Amino acid sequence: MSTLALKGTYWVTVRQYRRTLWTAGALAALSLAVIGGLRIWSGQIPDRRLQDGTWAPADESRGYEMLRLAMEYAGTGLILLPLLAGAFVAGPLVAREFESGTYRLGLTQSVTPTAWLRAKLLTAGGAALAITVVLMGVYRIGWTRVAGSYQLSWGDRGPYEATGIVLVAYVLAAVAVGTLVGQLIRRTVLAMAATGLVMGLVLFVLGSLRWSFVAVETVTGPVRRGGAPIDVPDNGIMTDLGMLNRDGERVEGWSCVDGASPETCGAPTDVVGQYVDYHPESHFWPTQLIETGILLALAALALLAAFRLLRARLP
Repeated sequence: MSTLALKGTYWVTVRQYRRTLWTAGALAALSLAVIGGLRIWSGQIPDRRLQDGTWAPADESRGYEMLRLAMEYAGTGLILLPLLAGAFVAGPLVAREFESGTYRLGLTQSVTPTAWLRAKLLTAGGAALAITVVLMGVYRIGWTRVAGSYQLSWGDRGPYEATGIVLVAYVLAAVAVGTLVGQLIRRTVLAMAATGLVMGLVLFVLGSLRWSFVAVETVTGPVRRGGAPIDVPDNGIMTDLGMLNRDGERVEGWSCVDGASPETCGAPTDVVGQYVDYHPESHFWPTQLIETGILLALAALALLAAFRLLRARLP
């Protein structure tokens, strides 16, 4: 990575962590080679045409199965990317400077504490953002081939984060939180662990709540023979299902979706229909924008607190 265009504290930061940056770039290049190779391999055997006119991968297409498996792991890796970015910023980039006292050297070079932290923050944030965008592009190369298969639908964990803009917001929030935690704790390992814990909690909470940001849509229909549920329209993701009585009210706690009819699964006798609550694919971007707004607000608050803390400790 060239540092010719960088000056002062920015140049020092890049030089100090150049091995980490080179390693991240090499991993991105390796990911492109692996996913690109699997994508090419998956296309060696032509897809088969189904009776309904749609196309599906051939049963003997081992390349497709390998690509699908790789995309599952890749999605998990991208979900964990904010934790890695936040832990690096909190530990080696910020806390280690205070733990070892090397930050004093930077402050003797006619650099204010605010300028010193801003340089580190912008350098780390820019590098993390660039790597994230590249990895998202690599992910999309493979995902477009296997989209809609088991655990790789648009609303599943992994594809949801990697094919929108919310992953970028998670990484930026992680950088901001890491900057604050690194200053608060000032111990490398503890700061890394604390940042990972905080961002893990953020990932869990927002992942649990995201499908409540936008109101669900509902489709109803008669009870089918054998207890088959209603098909979810618009390539949607189901959030709830159940039965309706003669008054159109929901029968709480009852659903017959395992091949059993209402008569054989113990449902009340006045059941005449069923319902499904779902999110259509059109809810993808509204949900992404709301979640991204929450994360950017968190990042802004963390940065504000980090710089105020810095000014209080190093006026």
